[in-house]
Amino acid sequence: MKRLISAMALAAVLATPGMAAAQNAGLTANFGEIRLNAGFTPDPYRVNITAGGSIDAYTDTDLPAACVGDISNAPDYEVTYTAGSLPLVFRTRSSTDTTLIINGPDGRWYCDDDSWGDGDAEVRFNRPSSGTYDIWVGTFNGGTASAALLITETP
Repeated sequence: MKRLISAMALAAVLATPGMAAAQNAGLTANFGEIRLNAGFTPDPYRVNITAGGSIDAYTDTDLPAACVGDISNAPDYEVTYTAGSLPLVFRTRSSTDTTLIINGPDGRWYCDDDSWGDGDAEVRFNRPSSGTYDIWVGTFNGGTASAALLITETP
């Protein structure tokens, strides 16, 4: 009986309104997907997207504390990558302050705000793994904005 009550209490905590268990990498990406092999061209590969969404990554999810920005539930873009010896770098380019949240092939979350300078984000994998990278591009100050996601091996 104690186990049943403990399980029910845990379920109630996990179902707290307004809190998402995590962003759903299993949903279809908002702006598409691509398969890239090491040495891909063109480099950088560019995807035009609309950054942002209605979910505050910092307060409305259980993502790591370093993850900030307003994002959607579904990833914005999905990259299935076959790794080689080069690094794999994801960057944002926008006239607004953007953030990056990436769920890597290892299931871990990688986040950034402003590392590429001037309000643009960058997440770099020096020794990338082969597999799927689900990518969210957020806006730091709310709303949505036109943005580009840049994927490169030659930073």
